[in-house]
Amino acid sequence: MPELIDESMVVLDLQARDKDSAVHVLAERLALAGRVTDIEQFLADVRAREQVMPTGLEGGIGIPHARSSAVTAPSLAFGRSHIRVDFGAGDGPADLIFLIAAPAEGGAEHMTILASLARRLVHGSFLESLRSLASPTEVAELINREVGG
Repeated sequence: MPELIDESMVVLDLQARDKDSAVHVLAERLALAGRVTDIEQFLADVRAREQVMPTGLEGGIGIPHARSSAVTAPSLAFGRSHIRVDFGAGDGPADLIFLIAAPAEGGAEHMTILASLARRLVHGSFLESLRSLASPTEVAELINREVGG
């Protein structure tokens, strides 16, 4: 099984101004990495999930996610935005965006990833590292170590 994220799935200067654009940029990274086979199908699945309930968390975090037949392996793309993107959190827009992609037949894999990520997001040191690391490789290594492992 491949790692949850690699440096090709990290965007440290995400320029998207809305959640659909942000998700699209990150989904393209997953498609280029071979983790998403049909980007339009995956985006439709993410939009459908987002309509159920916003995926913004307090503290500047967005976690759009979906199970999709277009996903080949449990994966996570990460974007850091200085513009900040509204994912519906009560305290305002997100600067840290995690796009979680899970295969449709993957059972509870995406919930496992979400739960693992949520446990890490309460630690200020994890968030501080995500906001300050200078290279996509360092970010991917941190996320794989803290969330994927």
